[in-house]
Amino acid sequence: MKKSLVSKAAALVGALAMTFGFAACGQTNTADSSNSNTSDLKKVTFMLSWAPDTNHIGVYVAKNKGYFKDAGLDVDIVAVAQAGAEQAVNNGVADFALSNLTNVGVYTLKGAHIKQVLQVQQKPSAIWCALASNTAVKSPKDLDGKTFATFGSNESDAVVRRMVQTDGGKGEFDKVTVGTSTFQTMESGKADFGGFYATWEGVQADMYGPKLNCFTEPDYGVPGNADTIGIITNDKTIKNNPDLVKKFTQATQKGYEYAYANPDDAAQILVDEAPDANLKPEFVKKSMQVIVDGQYWGDPAKIKDGSFVLGTNDFKGAQEYFDFLAEEDAYTDSHDKIIHEAPQAKDLATDEFIGK
Repeated sequence: MKKSLVSKAAALVGALAMTFGFAACGQTNTADSSNSNTSDLKKVTFMLSWAPDTNHIGVYVAKNKGYFKDAGLDVDIVAVAQAGAEQAVNNGVADFALSNLTNVGVYTLKGAHIKQVLQVQQKPSAIWCALASNTAVKSPKDLDGKTFATFGSNESDAVVRRMVQTDGGKGEFDKVTVGTSTFQTMESGKADFGGFYATWEGVQADMYGPKLNCFTEPDYGVPGNADTIGIITNDKTIKNNPDLVKKFTQATQKGYEYAYANPDDAAQILVDEAPDANLKPEFVKKSMQVIVDGQYWGDPAKIKDGSFVLGTNDFKGAQEYFDFLAEEDAYTDSHDKIIHEAPQAKDLATDEFIGK
């Protein structure tokens, strides 16, 4: 796991593997890949950010439904590279990937040239939890002096510290590095709390255990949107092949729109298209239900009446979160020297390629 600031999206990958034995494999059974007449289609590589999950679902739907093919694209969904999806996109190893604006900012400060072209998630889904059986933890201030199961992220440290301090605590806690699963680390007694996603691990805990007692960032002083999950590409691709970026972005946008409007069908598509992930249909359907009910991708009514376009970047929410991280000295450059000035969200994303 990267030593520098990372998003919870990347940092929490170990927790995903507990129950389902995920393999972040790009092998899919799709209308696109099974069609033999693909020689006239433009080959495009999309890289997962971690194991297949509902954050990626719009890409799988777009491939399954033929939206990419209709746009003249033959999209290959591939496993995340060891160096990370952001670095792969920056280096041109992948054309597109799932990431978030927080990561784009971090990598840009270290010299990367990447940009987010579509933002799926419009509000935070991170939850910070202790086991429900740990009755000593009733609110974030009770995390003082406890042990945090972490992947070493400055970002996560800053978030937990702010939540504890907002709740009246000192914000002082011990840390242990997670090996594979945050759940297992907590259940073994090596840690008292960890970070998860309400839309994925939170669903897992509700359905299969362990039961958790969780706290959310907006309730305890963390500003903005920490979870600006979306699609990234590199600046060179935007400059040299804007038509490709537009085609991929709008086909992907259509995939997420379909998934938001047809969550059960989209869930089954993900299960079928990522067979090596061994996803359980009832689990993926519940994850999509939580996303829709929580309006994580935007207000469906506003999407329907056209007052909000699914895929729009939340520059304001991202900037508020960036400024908070800068205040907490969470940013470093390529030499691990602290950077006090926050990256600017307006320079890290664009809405020019999404369909209006």
